[in-house]
Amino acid sequence: MKAILAAPLLFLRLLYQSVYLALGQIWANKTRSVLTTIGIIIGVASVTSVIAALTGLKAKVLSDFESLGTNKIFIIPHWPRTGRFKHFSWRLYRFHPQQFEGLLERCPSVSDYTLMTERTRTIRYGVRSIDGARVYGINPSWHTIENRSVTVGRPFSLNDEQNGWQVCLITPSVRDQLRLDRNCTGKRIVVGERSFRIVGVVDKRVESGMFGQMGASEEVFIPFPTAWKLWDPWVYAIACCRKPGLSEEAKAELRFFLRQTRRLEPGDPDTFRMEVIEEYLKTFNRVAMGITAVAGGVVGISLLVGGVGIMNIMLVSVSERTREIGLRKAVGARPSAILLQFLVEAVVLCLFGGLVGAGVGQMLTTMIAKIPHANLQMAHIPLWALGISFGFAAAVGVFFGMFPAVKAARLDPIEALRHE
Repeated sequence: MKAILAAPLLFLRLLYQSVYLALGQIWANKTRSVLTTIGIIIGVASVTSVIAALTGLKAKVLSDFESLGTNKIFIIPHWPRTGRFKHFSWRLYRFHPQQFEGLLERCPSVSDYTLMTERTRTIRYGVRSIDGARVYGINPSWHTIENRSVTVGRPFSLNDEQNGWQVCLITPSVRDQLRLDRNCTGKRIVVGERSFRIVGVVDKRVESGMFGQMGASEEVFIPFPTAWKLWDPWVYAIACCRKPGLSEEAKAELRFFLRQTRRLEPGDPDTFRMEVIEEYLKTFNRVAMGITAVAGGVVGISLLVGGVGIMNIMLVSVSERTREIGLRKAVGARPSAILLQFLVEAVVLCLFGGLVGAGVGQMLTTMIAKIPHANLQMAHIPLWALGISFGFAAAVGVFFGMFPAVKAARLDPIEALRHE
């Protein structure tokens, strides 16, 4: 029993002595040790900095996607290429407002939705005008779905919706370009050829570092019934599921609901399509993981090159210390102790290079994050990257240090003592 308990302690003692001797040899040959580990330093620095840059890019893209809302479902009319609708006019397969009545009652996974349409119009106030402004027809639920509240004035009321009144919301950019007062409610602007009364100012669109401003900032919003009455427009919808994990259930419920309200028979293809931002997120995550693995593998080749340097210098070390090995064996040192000593020395060299490489990688990451217009401000070295780098460095030390260590352990003590 005592022998069983003493074995781990003896191994730890031997390991401690091997690490101590390895550090002594590294310190005694500082220049050679540093030059030997340059390959490991470059490899670890390259791996960590590349992974940091890709991680920062991924974090930025995911942040921008989340700003759009990962629980949104865009519902768009679709012209089928088969079936009885393939030659029909667009007026027959476009959306009609009545096709969405009762949607929330029959689709429990959907928390809200808004019908939308849009046009490009010239906006005028007095002698000032804005060409190419985007004019949207929206329902009041649009504010909740897009997380854009009214900062001045009020949102559209039930009377605005029911009566189709010509009222509008504008963005701060429109207000400033038309030189309107900060509180411009009650003023009238001309949208296209019609006069609309301003009832409020809505938050500007969220800007995205990766996707730009995601549309023009010159926006005017009118009640959807008003847009439907004036334009007879092309309509799409944005639904919002209760949480991102319910997107598949929400899609299935919406598909079943719309096929019924659009009177599609069992053999008919869908005359609409649905796009979920969460699906784009999943696709991007898969692509990002693949790119990170490939890029990390490519730059990780330098670690293998550094391992060859480690093996080379360890072979030189075995040749230089042949008499020392012979003397140790002559006084009773076992081959396993000799093997462990040289193997630990190779691993310590690699871990030393890994530590310096991680520091260099952090410096490179800091420089990468400060590159202007690169959208890499969120670049950082994840802990798993450091773990993989050090683990791979240790594995390189074991793999490439094994041959010199075995060679040292197999030396004949008599021949080693006679070595000059």
